[in-house]
Amino acid sequence: MKTKLLAATALTVAMAGPMAQAQTEIEWWHAMGGELGERLEEIAQGFNESQTEFEVVPSFRGSYAEAMTGAIAAFRANEQPHIIQVFEVGTGTMMGAEGAIYPIYQLMDDYDVPFQPEAYLDTVVSYYTDPNGNMLSFPFNSSTPIMYYNREIFEAAGLDPDSPPETWAEMEAASVQIIDSGAAECGFTTSWPSWVMLENFTAWHDIPLATKANGFEGFDTEFVFNSEVVVRHWDNLKSWQDAGAFRWGGPGAGDDAAPMFYSGECAMFFGSSASRAGVLNNAEFDVGFAFQPYYDDVEGAPQNTIIGGATLWVLTGHETEEYRGVAEFFEYLSQPEVQAQWHQDTGYLPITQAAFDLTAEQGYYDENPGADTSIRQMTLNPPTENSRGLRFGNFVQVRDIISEEMEAVMAGSKTGQEAADEAVRRGNVLLREFESSMN
Repeated sequence: MKTKLLAATALTVAMAGPMAQAQTEIEWWHAMGGELGERLEEIAQGFNESQTEFEVVPSFRGSYAEAMTGAIAAFRANEQPHIIQVFEVGTGTMMGAEGAIYPIYQLMDDYDVPFQPEAYLDTVVSYYTDPNGNMLSFPFNSSTPIMYYNREIFEAAGLDPDSPPETWAEMEAASVQIIDSGAAECGFTTSWPSWVMLENFTAWHDIPLATKANGFEGFDTEFVFNSEVVVRHWDNLKSWQDAGAFRWGGPGAGDDAAPMFYSGECAMFFGSSASRAGVLNNAEFDVGFAFQPYYDDVEGAPQNTIIGGATLWVLTGHETEEYRGVAEFFEYLSQPEVQAQWHQDTGYLPITQAAFDLTAEQGYYDENPGADTSIRQMTLNPPTENSRGLRFGNFVQVRDIISEEMEAVMAGSKTGQEAADEAVRRGNVLLREFESSMN
């Protein structure tokens, strides 16, 4: 009897191996480390446990830029993943990679998997569609910059913590009052200066960043952001810095900004809505949330902010059965319960209306005041040509140029006009290089 039992056990084990290997693997390269990476892994695990045919295997590949560069190199070596997470400024570059991209609308249609682009927020859908309105990549983690503020510093300075500044004039006045009262050493700081103080700034004021609807109507676009409103704002930032009202958090990601806010050095901080969890974990004070300020003499302001974050692109070169798994994974990601949990766990936007409604029904916004700030700001008005988003090739490098030129203003070596003019000139050179590579 014992011999028969051992034989049966051996047979079961022998059969289990091939059955387990029969699952079709889907490679998902991403750029989320730490806690965000853990949440992402949980989503993949949830899908894997929901069915038995496919296994999504997430793989952290460094920063957004590193992940995208790595995927391009892997494609050339015919070792590409099925899915690659690409940040929003890489959209133009990915669109230009014809033959390497399997558009989402086509994928879902080819495998007859339900997909409703209209279920997604307008500001999300419009960013990732082609001129015909077809979605090219799958929205996953979308964010927008908001203002975080220290309610305790506001009270100490004699400001109403329930009425944060709405205009830049009010920001200046509040910052001066904070400094004069001794409640804090500086009024405000910012992370991601190009994203916050130019890309979203122009959308919020409904002024163009570039021609051709900010690149949506063709790669032959040209930057035109060296306008009066942008120049005025950059010069104001310099003046406010000199007066102590503003502190430069550094170029690129502006990595010095958040620590200045956490320490109480600066009373207000502009950062990604997806930083909400991190801000609440690091701030040992009562945090407030508010819209970005605007200049009230600019017609059309405030309009709506644009998204950051990333989407999931599908690369060509894989087997039919594998793509069916990708399509089914995206269907799983579209479920309101999955989207709502991701939004609540991370601070990224609830990118579908159903996920937003479910989150509200669950009482999350009542229990977490301010958690809906990003969605209200981004959907304040229907997007225009100036506030739909941006689509430029080589924009990763262009964003570095913008940060460099803004830092020159802060250092006093250039005026706002000189820096904006030079950023436009240098940026247009890179646009022409990208355009030429498409011909």
